[in-house]
Amino acid sequence: MNIYKLQYDTKEEGYTDLLAKGTYEVIEEEQVYRNGTQAIVYIGQIVEVPATETTSAVYYSGVFFDLMTTEEIEFEINEVFPEDYVHSFLGYEKNEEEPSLIED
Repeated sequence: MNIYKLQYDTKEEGYTDLLAKGTYEVIEEEQVYRNGTQAIVYIGQIVEVPATETTSAVYYSGVFFDLMTTEEIEFEINEVFPEDYVHSFLGYEKNEEEPSLIED
């Protein structure tokens, strides 16, 4: 399983790229996963510096997506490698350099 962490300027740009790469298609106005895609998660903005009582939060630029798929896809400049993942997928550890299925 491949887990991609992706960053785009806008939500629309992200979904357009994911559609062009064949991760999903729209059938009768519903998003249907294709070609080994297991999940597309729109994360949105990510806080870089949390807000305090006297300052507003600072966000990383752009918006973020997570993609879980059996396929290998070239995302080039949109693929990011955060030190601390925003969240984990069911059955996968957070912060693994190479995510692998958790054994019970």
